[in-house]
Amino acid sequence: QVQLVESGGGLVQAGDSLRLSCAASGRTSSSADMAWFRQAPGKQREFVAGINSSGIRKVYADSVNGRFTISRDIAKNTVGLQMNSLKPEDTAVYYCAAGPPKTYYVLKTRTYDYWGQGTQVTVSS
Repeated sequence: QVQLVESGGGLVQAGDSLRLSCAASGRTSSSADMAWFRQAPGKQREFVAGINSSGIRKVYADSVNGRFTISRDIAKNTVGLQMNSLKPEDTAVYYCAAGPPKTYYVLKTRTYDYWGQGTQVTVSS
């Protein structure tokens, strides 16, 4: 079992930056692939960014590529999402997800087994 707890959400203005953090715990959490997803009101949950177990491979959704950066601190067992140049369309509940390690090129399309409770990010125009 893996437990995930997100933090760092809030209300910001367009163009601002925000950093989300996900604390992972559990026997296999340090070797898991990790990802961030988001779900806006009335929309399906979508992939935002993923990082493999070593922290070397990263994949981003086209909509956030160049603005968001995913990272992980293996020693602290945390995953971060640095969000810059935020836009109103980034408004959503952001979820941290984890799953057993797989090849990095499926980070975006694979199924994740564990999910956090989510943290709200609101970007005003």
